[in-house]
Amino acid sequence: MQEDYISKIRSAYNQFTKAEKKVADYILAHPREVLFMSISDLAEACDVGDTSVFRFCKTMNVKGYQEFKMMLSLSMRSGETAVPSTDDDVIDLEDDFDNLSKKVLMENISAIKETYNLIDAAQMKEVMNAMTSAERIVFFGIGTSMLTAMKAMNKFLRIEPKVVCNMDVNMQLIMASTLTDKDVALIFSYSGSTKDTVEIAKYAKKANAKTVVITRFAKSQLTQYADILLLCGANEGNLQTGSTSAEISQLFLVDVMYSEYYRRHYKRCKPIWDSTTEAVKDKNYLG
Repeated sequence: MQEDYISKIRSAYNQFTKAEKKVADYILAHPREVLFMSISDLAEACDVGDTSVFRFCKTMNVKGYQEFKMMLSLSMRSGETAVPSTDDDVIDLEDDFDNLSKKVLMENISAIKETYNLIDAAQMKEVMNAMTSAERIVFFGIGTSMLTAMKAMNKFLRIEPKVVCNMDVNMQLIMASTLTDKDVALIFSYSGSTKDTVEIAKYAKKANAKTVVITRFAKSQLTQYADILLLCGANEGNLQTGSTSAEISQLFLVDVMYSEYYRRHYKRCKPIWDSTTEAVKDKNYLG
């Protein structure tokens, strides 16, 4: 899969300087126009110096501006680049209900598409291998991410009995401290900057557990403790703090992991699925 540079810019956004964010904002709003601009043209449009554009390229791990434009062009030609949001896509106080609901719909669709574009097959393979060999698979999350962790545990428990999750923050910290090098910790956090989540990751890392972080940004306080990093795509506007698009993007990754794990271990997991389905079948009314 050709790398999606629009999604990559968004995932790296929190590591940019103030001047670099101006460059990123312009590129996200005008990606096609940038392909035909010189470094001085872009710097002038962003009201920054040429050196800020160059530093932006270095942060994006390319050698220079021309290489960045080449990678952006290849990404856009491949059709893999997620459509960037514009001011018209952002929910604001002037929206009527029809416009608002349409924008929420498009934001959720965009979150899933961008998350798909950010999937690294090699990283996902590492996650599957770690989960396969683990004695325990423990899901962690704080706040809204705790709900995602609980949903992940609920889904996997239908096919794999070695999964664990606890809703209490203190209990999560205790569980993290008791992990071993035979366990896997899957930690959900949109921002990667929640203090308790970072503490959980520290304990998991100290215990030598394989630590998988599912987050929005490629670099944060949390990602420094990740053995494996899975990125999700979702951007929260001023009226969307705690929006479901962030949760939906993470749940999409959970679905991908679940489906791949079930596919890999179908012969072993199918009898477990049958047993768990049988256990709760009387809880539903039949039509």
